[in-house]
Amino acid sequence: MTRLPLETGTLLDGFLLGTQLHRGGMATIWEVSHPDHPGPLLMKVPVLSEGVDPAAIVGFEMEQMILPRLGGPHVPRFVAQGDFSLQPYLVMERIPGPSLLTKLQNLPLPWEEVVKIGSTIAMALDDLHRQHVVHLDVKPSNLLVRPTGEIVLVDFGLSHHMQLPDLMGEEFRLPYGTAPYMAPEQVMGLRRDPRSDQFALGVLLYFFLTGTRPFGDPQRLSGLKRRIWRDPVPPRRLQADCPPWLQEIILRCLEVHPAWRYPTAGHLAMALTHPAEVKLTARSERMKRDAFTTVMRRRFSGLQLTLPAAKPPSGHDGDAPILAVAVDLSKAAAPVAEALRTLLARMIPALPGARIACLNVLKQGRITLDTTLDDQGRNIHHQRLVELRNWAEGLHLEEGRLSFHVLASPDPAGAILQFVGANHVDHVVMGARASSWRRTLLGSVSSQVASQAPCTVTIVRSRRLRKHEYHPTDVEGDSDTPWTVG
Repeated sequence: MTRLPLETGTLLDGFLLGTQLHRGGMATIWEVSHPDHPGPLLMKVPVLSEGVDPAAIVGFEMEQMILPRLGGPHVPRFVAQGDFSLQPYLVMERIPGPSLLTKLQNLPLPWEEVVKIGSTIAMALDDLHRQHVVHLDVKPSNLLVRPTGEIVLVDFGLSHHMQLPDLMGEEFRLPYGTAPYMAPEQVMGLRRDPRSDQFALGVLLYFFLTGTRPFGDPQRLSGLKRRIWRDPVPPRRLQADCPPWLQEIILRCLEVHPAWRYPTAGHLAMALTHPAEVKLTARSERMKRDAFTTVMRRRFSGLQLTLPAAKPPSGHDGDAPILAVAVDLSKAAAPVAEALRTLLARMIPALPGARIACLNVLKQGRITLDTTLDDQGRNIHHQRLVELRNWAEGLHLEEGRLSFHVLASPDPAGAILQFVGANHVDHVVMGARASSWRRTLLGSVSSQVASQAPCTVTIVRSRRLRKHEYHPTDVEGDSDTPWTVG
């Protein structure tokens, strides 16, 4: 797969690249034009070079899935996207206004301006949430202002769409987000609550009003978790002219438990635009943080953020089951991959609502530093995603029922089991490795998964696979008949 070099003057699918406006670690942003699409446009292209974080690739996949489903004045208008197997890109409307990042030069802002900014952001979030999306990265640089005054939310790489597979949440155990703005439940791995965006907005309001971030800018997970048990300095302590009702609103947004915040971003917008109707509580009068003894008691006596209990593997509250199919993409394992696809095609008609998670394990060395590029200079993680998509084409499933995951790990069985446990998978389908000295000595990946998975596991073998044709480090196949472990 050879890609065009992207530079000013390159013509890509009819889009003429102009000036490169930004180059970050995850994506580049280009000014583009097209004869069939009037108006200023932007093209976002993921970075696929050596060392790129796999989360950047998965995040771009999410944005390609989410942005075309959004509409209205609070999101950029979607124009086009590039085939992920050729040259992935997103083309969208270019918002002529600035981002709120420019406000940081003049902090702290007058409280009246903070209230006005906050109400417009809350209305934008309410519109987004009504479209089944939680943004999960609300911060000044992701908030643009149209000339007509509306706030526009951009960058949906970390977002969660309620009606789509959550690739970020399913593949990565560590939380992703911008440290100062992450809600406690987001830190703990919960990505589906719209009230997480309220917390981020509360941080922004606090920051704009006082010039200080309420929870600092922690760089470690332990620092992120501190916001679960340590309260911020009340805004009125730092900014004397802050009205009690505004402190009430900000501190309610910053509550640890989502249930203690506003029911919706629309309720928050109403509070900000109708201060006389804000019900004042003890929050509004606070002038100092909780006492040290109170904080320690909260930290060590069980007052912790509790996430919803995991669903049992056999039940998904009436939802369709989740099937995880582990596919070996090596040429030697092609017969097993074909047998897996055949079996899956037979299973799908009996499970009309099932979602299929296609897995591939990118095996890493336990000590050595692995390269992220192949011998042709292509990103290996991206290549595996493309090959998984090609493998699944014959299943003819609509978007939303299929998801694709490349798991990087030195332990393939462990990676599959971790995915299965974290995502409440109901059924695993995978191939079996042919007999070899390594399988005899170390055991097979499929046997480890079958013995430890908390769900049904179906193992597929292919009679066309002979021992000498299969590399002993690949994931497993010698009869076309599958066998199942309940």
